[in-house]
Amino acid sequence: MKFITFLRNDAEHLGVLTADEKEFVDLSEAGIAPRMIDMIKGFDFLREPIARLIANGSRHSTSGLKLLAPIRTPSRNIFCIGKNYYEHATEFGSSGFDSGSVGGNEVPEYPIIFSKPPSAVVGPHAGIASALDPYSSVDYEAELAVIIGRSGRVAAADDPMSFIFGYTIINDVTSRELQKRHKQWLLGKGIDTFAPMGPCIVTADEIADIGAQTIQLWVNGELRQSASIGQLIFDIPTLIRTIGSSITLQTGDIIATGTPAGVGIGYKPPRYLVPGDRIRIEVPAIGILENNVL
Repeated sequence: MKFITFLRNDAEHLGVLTADEKEFVDLSEAGIAPRMIDMIKGFDFLREPIARLIANGSRHSTSGLKLLAPIRTPSRNIFCIGKNYYEHATEFGSSGFDSGSVGGNEVPEYPIIFSKPPSAVVGPHAGIASALDPYSSVDYEAELAVIIGRSGRVAAADDPMSFIFGYTIINDVTSRELQKRHKQWLLGKGIDTFAPMGPCIVTADEIADIGAQTIQLWVNGELRQSASIGQLIFDIPTLIRTIGSSITLQTGDIIATGTPAGVGIGYKPPRYLVPGDRIRIEVPAIGILENNVL
């Protein structure tokens, strides 16, 4: 199933797309669940009623629909992973903007974990406020995001994949100069509007092999990033176990899994985003996330 959060009559609504994605059922209208996080928490009991609504409920056209971020306001910071594709680790290590770099081939031994605050999240077609970076060093990072479906710590005997509800797309927008100056990543990556997310959440059972999916990013129609998600240095089970072995995961937590090579800082000279730029990210099984730079 593909779930969306959208705006109707100035109120946040929850919907589920039909198979052709041209129509949707308004779950909030049907009294199923008012918000995405409520639906995820109760999904084991709601799956069958939702399936019946898709088959028999009132449908609405997706034409002109104003999508919001699937989880509009996360309950806590987004967990993010740094340098998790080999070629990106190399390009970033060579850029001079990595506070921990001692050379050009900086492949981490263990996952690098940082976070972005909920206030950074915006939805599809929302603007990225580049003026909030005073150094005009705004960069893009296409990332697959994992949505956690159940709470708890990950024990040694647990299958980390059993904690996943579904997947979405995140653009880990970054002020490279702030990232460099402060010797850590929160300020450079946590700026308001610097976490576009969407267009939907796809339940994990809809994607047989997430590693076989590609992730691609275009700036103004020019392909900048393209990789298989299977090329992650630390795969999704490793990331979930690394975080969840010591931090209790909560339903609705979001883990952004890292970005492939081709970011703006990797070019010489860097190719940063400027007002008027349009960024498009696609993961075929999830959809397309587009945003403009303001």
